[in-house]
Amino acid sequence: MQPRLMVLLGVVAVAALLPLAGAAAGPVGDGDAKSPPSTPSTAPSAPPTPSPSASRAPSLLAGLGVATAARCGPELSSPDGVEAQTCVLRQGHDTWARTYYRNATGEQLAAVLTVMGPAGRTVQMHCAVGTEDEPAACETPRERSAGAAAEYSAVAEFAAGDSGSLLLRSGSNSAAPQGS
Repeated sequence: MQPRLMVLLGVVAVAALLPLAGAAAGPVGDGDAKSPPSTPSTAPSAPPTPSPSASRAPSLLAGLGVATAARCGPELSSPDGVEAQTCVLRQGHDTWARTYYRNATGEQLAAVLTVMGPAGRTVQMHCAVGTEDEPAACETPRERSAGAAAEYSAVAEFAAGDSGSLLLRSGSNSAAPQGS
């Protein structure tokens, strides 16, 4: 065979096999996640806009993985321009709380997120809520579960930064878990 023909056949073979190699390797990232994983950090991350409707529930849980269960309260809003939805999350032996929020007040707010468990166990997180009118989140640290998921609840309280007056209280008071 001619060297030129052999090179051409080699290029065709590589071009034909390259898409197959990528498909066999699968997506990059957490294989358990239904969508791209969120970057773990102590700072709030920008989640999808929360929504209490069942049709939006999968987008709410984006990045949590298929083994994470969430029990979320309704999306609430205050006349002052704060919107929030608070959830208790459970994955494996860990339980924690997360609140999704949006601050349209134009002022910096203070928020406290509390997850309460059996036997009086409580974990609180103080969250600085910036003036940006963008969806964001705050979550407590993950703690080893000490009881059934139904024994946990969470509350987020948003207050005006200057006066400290309560603007919104959001809880994880829904009855049925979302996701599994």
